[in-house]
Amino acid sequence: MVFFYCSLAICTITVFLNFYLLIGFKKIKQLSRLPLIEKQASLAIIIAVRNEEEDLEKALQSICNINYQNCRVIIINDRSIDRTAEILANFKLNYPQLNIVTVDKLPDGWLGKNNALYQGYLNSTEEWLLFTDADIVFHPDAISRALGYAVNNQLDHMTILPDLVSGSALLNSVFATLCIMLMIHMKPWDAKNPKSKSSSGIGAFNLVRRSAYEKIGTHAKIRLRPDDDLQLGMKIKLANLRQDVLAAKGYICLEWYKSLREFGNGLLKNSFATADYKLTTAIANVLFILIAIALPMPVMFIFGTTAIRLMAALMLLCHITYMILVPPNKWWYAFMIPFSGFFIAWIFLKAAVITVKQGGIYWRDSFYSLEMLKDKTK
Repeated sequence: MVFFYCSLAICTITVFLNFYLLIGFKKIKQLSRLPLIEKQASLAIIIAVRNEEEDLEKALQSICNINYQNCRVIIINDRSIDRTAEILANFKLNYPQLNIVTVDKLPDGWLGKNNALYQGYLNSTEEWLLFTDADIVFHPDAISRALGYAVNNQLDHMTILPDLVSGSALLNSVFATLCIMLMIHMKPWDAKNPKSKSSSGIGAFNLVRRSAYEKIGTHAKIRLRPDDDLQLGMKIKLANLRQDVLAAKGYICLEWYKSLREFGNGLLKNSFATADYKLTTAIANVLFILIAIALPMPVMFIFGTTAIRLMAALMLLCHITYMILVPPNKWWYAFMIPFSGFFIAWIFLKAAVITVKQGGIYWRDSFYSLEMLKDKTK
């Protein structure tokens, strides 16, 4: 009977969460449906790059051909040792709006990317700052529509959910499960509600008003956070500033990782930060992922009675419906949810154990001790 009632509870929660997510996504406005900005506000597009020769040219080609005149593109070349500097120099010849800042030495107490973004801010004077990554491909009208929405709605900060693209079907299925987890945790549709604690920050597109960025203390306040994008959004919300989130289907594309192995290695660097470097919190998160995501359907199908198996089938049907209604997901991603849950839980646990064992994290060839990281998360 305990198994039955536990299964019933999990089934009920799963059905509710699927409907909750679908309703939530409907509340998020699509960037493609918004008008272009009428009066262009001044904008600095700030991109930190380090050894980005593989993706940089495609991203720069898109950012240098946006339909927005009142902007400067500030590229911070953070100690690159590949062809990044050469690529930037060639682009500078054809695109005078490109400003290149070179960082030769990393200051003590900073993560490289956070310092680079901060240096971009120091080299800007514009009213608006867009912090973005070196592997993002923009539709020509994306920034005009986004900034128009931010100005018209008197926002202080806006982030955008990008299209995650990958040639790996397996990786895309894991992305789908991770996105479900993130959406439940972040509730981005509530970021604009001043009474809600929900906030959002995404490294692909963090657009912030200069005065708001300075009010929260700039990247200097989050200089040792691997999850700087999330932290920026949280600090904006805690400062009672106006925030919102849009969806960018077809307008902002990101090949986040190219393979499942690369994705796992990427999560190893920053997943422990989401637990504020507390081992007990990390273990609790792992157990929650296993109990709530990875185990329910397999256990119910394998060990359940007919009634319990019907509950599992209903859960699977709800997942399939969700995947169909939330593009670019494929219906069969629903069958991969248990595998994805196990994989993400394993990476979260591995990240915590490795970080504790070695006493810190390695980030872009620099080592940061746990003592230093914890001090900066207080």
